[in-house]
Amino acid sequence: KEIKGYFSSWIAWILMAFFALVFGWFFYSATAYFVSRSMQATLMGGSFPMNMNEWIVRPVLMNVSVIGLFLIPMITMRLFAEEKRSGTIELLMTSPVRDIEIILGKWWAAMLLYLSILAMSAVNVAVLFIVGQPDWRPVLVGYLGLILQGGTLLAISAFISTTTRNQIIAFIIACALGFALILLGFPFIYQLLPAGELVSRFSPYSHFVSLYRGVLDLADVVYYLTAIAFFLFLNIRSIESRKWA
Repeated sequence: KEIKGYFSSWIAWILMAFFALVFGWFFYSATAYFVSRSMQATLMGGSFPMNMNEWIVRPVLMNVSVIGLFLIPMITMRLFAEEKRSGTIELLMTSPVRDIEIILGKWWAAMLLYLSILAMSAVNVAVLFIVGQPDWRPVLVGYLGLILQGGTLLAISAFISTTTRNQIIAFIIACALGFALILLGFPFIYQLLPAGELVSRFSPYSHFVSLYRGVLDLADVVYYLTAIAFFLFLNIRSIESRKWA
């Protein structure tokens, strides 16, 4: 139902087109800069270390993670807020399915849309492998980082959607919370806070840094899976709270 709702309306297609356009621009800019620096190094006869993963893949993946801070709230803002606004939440709550099945169904639908959006970048990445020789392993690890971070932010944003009936409010709060959590991972932010380095470990950005650089650390994967499970649990408790009133 949720997947059909996304693709039978303009939501999925607009988001995919927007991502394809922005990703294409970032990819073109990084590639053009890479080619320019390579030509300069060749003309100067220097030994400039030109690594495609470092100069193209990493910057583009980092930019994609920033784009996700806007895209993900757009995906999730209607999940529960629209149900509340239209009054169908009561029908959903009385349907013969468990709360956890409702939450997981909506989260997986949002996750599949997010994966479909990421898949729009496959053409650009394929071109990179056709014309060059980047290391494929850091690329896969980087995309794994995008998927795990996206899944975490989807769970957080879905929780926000359970707390309001206004989609715009859900979008704004999810964007603000996402930016706040990401900023906690930046040194110039957490160094200003008491026990800031410890606090920064709860930031999705802190765990994405090593993944987008191609370093697969089990601790980062465990963090994301734990965060997803925790916020999905909060989703369930938020839905159950309607029955307490």
